[in-house]
Amino acid sequence: MPMITVRYVTPEPRPELRREIAGLASRLAAERLGKDSGVTAVLVEAADPDGWFIAGRLPAEAGLSAFWLDIKITAGTNVKGETAGFVQAAFEGMERLLGPLHEESYVLVHAVDGDAYGYGGRTQNGRWAAAHPG
Repeated sequence: MPMITVRYVTPEPRPELRREIAGLASRLAAERLGKDSGVTAVLVEAADPDGWFIAGRLPAEAGLSAFWLDIKITAGTNVKGETAGFVQAAFEGMERLLGPLHEESYVLVHAVDGDAYGYGGRTQNGRWAAAHPG
């Protein structure tokens, strides 16, 4: 059950990217982190190019795009290599969609305690306990 938030900026508005970005994020969560796409939620938001600064400059002025991808997963469900592979694949996939990226485009794999995270009114650890009685 990941919740994924992606904010991005491009030199020119490209609202058609939202569906493609959501698909990429969901697919990579499944392929790289083993997450169930049936319970993956993705929020994609285009940012104002005049409001995205890196080192005091606007990436759009240099013809660059940038993004911030934050995925929340249950702690302990992935190993370091899986996480690193997700970060790399997300950067490469976003570059294919957005075009040239500013290097300071970020991916955060936020591993959250299973007692502090859930959906449908139940924590992840509560779901696990219900599926594994005894």
